[in-house]
Amino acid sequence: MEYSKESLDRQKKIADMKTAWIICYANKFEGKQDIKNIILNSEKNLKDVNELMQNWANENFKTAWRIISSRWMWKLTFGKLRDQSSDIQICFMRDKVVFNTWKEKISEIEIAWETKSAYKIAEKFCQVWDYIWVIWDLFLTKHWELTIFVKEFQILSKAVRPLPEKFHWVTDRETIYRQRYLDLITNQESYDRFLFRSNFIKTLRKFYEKNDFIEIETPVLWNSASGAAAQPFSTHHNDFGEDFFLRIAPETALKKATVGRFERVFEIGKNYRNEGSDPSHMQEFTACEHYVAYWNFEDNMKFTEDMFDFIFDEMWLDRNLKIKDKQGIEKIVNLKTPFERIDYIAWVKEKSGIDVTKYWAWDEKNLRADIIASGHKWEGMENQATATMIDYLYKKVLRPSIIWPAFVYNYPKTMQPLARASDKDENIVEQFQLLLNGWEVLKAYSELVDPKVQQEKFDEQSWAIEMWDEEATTWDDDFVLAMEYAMPCQSGWGMWIDRIVSLLTNQENLRDVVLFPTMKSEKKKSEKEIKTERFNKLKEAVEEFGAESAMEKLNKVYNK
Repeated sequence: MEYSKESLDRQKKIADMKTAWIICYANKFEGKQDIKNIILNSEKNLKDVNELMQNWANENFKTAWRIISSRWMWKLTFGKLRDQSSDIQICFMRDKVVFNTWKEKISEIEIAWETKSAYKIAEKFCQVWDYIWVIWDLFLTKHWELTIFVKEFQILSKAVRPLPEKFHWVTDRETIYRQRYLDLITNQESYDRFLFRSNFIKTLRKFYEKNDFIEIETPVLWNSASGAAAQPFSTHHNDFGEDFFLRIAPETALKKATVGRFERVFEIGKNYRNEGSDPSHMQEFTACEHYVAYWNFEDNMKFTEDMFDFIFDEMWLDRNLKIKDKQGIEKIVNLKTPFERIDYIAWVKEKSGIDVTKYWAWDEKNLRADIIASGHKWEGMENQATATMIDYLYKKVLRPSIIWPAFVYNYPKTMQPLARASDKDENIVEQFQLLLNGWEVLKAYSELVDPKVQQEKFDEQSWAIEMWDEEATTWDDDFVLAMEYAMPCQSGWGMWIDRIVSLLTNQENLRDVVLFPTMKSEKKKSEKEIKTERFNKLKEAVEEFGAESAMEKLNKVYNK
């Protein structure tokens, strides 16, 4: 790793402090108070500034924060402290502060053969981005700024690297995604956005609890890539001696739980799909799925509306959202319930002239020809099976036109191998999606629970795989076996957490609502290049600090 001149100076200070037996990285700290609470209770704790400067702080309020700025003024050093709740000003006064080494409280100490006062340690050794704890009193400056007057302090954790400049912070997207912690420290909007995500999931769980759901966990490693139409990630299980897949969706495992008496189950977790990546798609994403025995898809429509009402009321959210469509055009979308209902089959036919109910799983050639004849074409369609092409057609001709919140329902039978066919029309399945300005937010359907029909569906998908459709669903014999013990009639529902949070926070890239998104690895340097760079940097530092005698040791380390 490369170090700047400032980083090398910080490392020297850390080494000098350790030589003086000062602990720079604490074991723990007790008594942390949030800055927000200190501000809220400040009136009853305020002291007169003149009294503090004459007689020191006399209260024993104690807490710990990170230094985010500092400035020196003769007898006073001012700075800013930050924690998870807010910022506050801090003041050190010469001759009115002591330093705690963790072993003793001192007014001065020898560091690097030079006597340093407690105030000088605060001024020169407590640097921006360090964590410190302080014992303090509160006062107001002449500019009416609430300020902590420090009586005693200690270092909790020294920062080796400085953060970006105050007025630039972290703006490079690559850095933000790779080093999100820098973004969170310097960007309040980012920090608030991830607090929102956490509160959203907390509220979602609260709604499920309110409706008597049981949260369960299902495996991430599976024997088959089942649960949805998507290309899986595969890996090899060395102990079992066979290939496994990262789950595409937890669907089949959750449905098997309903066979075992769990009537209302949900799971919030990671899914993996080895597909293309863009601002609106990620291969690793968070989803919430639930399954309810004795419901059909219409029950889940009502449940979805109740869920959105609960979340918006509980979190005090504005129902008028600014949402950009996939072309970047922003529109106001009102999430007042009930939501609109749109017939999938009827609208696709109206927009393209194609009746998608006429094509069976093996009809991909005829469908492909008809789509091209209607004036639509896309990359990769020559290798797609019927179900995948129908989905792509819908995304071309229907989805972009839906602005308002709408349930799109009535899907062709070939589209969803795990959904239940309608009793009214065997060519459609009981399924719906919720769309907001062209964005798919969630999907639900009445579940197929007939094991014989399910096996036939898996067989059809096997044909699609043979035709090189990488997004076709693979068979799952264990799932069919569970169904043969009688699976209750039910409806399943799944929502993409990253997608809905990005829409609610007006973000265009899903990575802006994922704390540590998956990134392509940076180019690695050879071991020899790393050694050479480290040696040169250390050599420069040693020469700068005048420790020429250390060069002989460095050469020995490098030669090894």
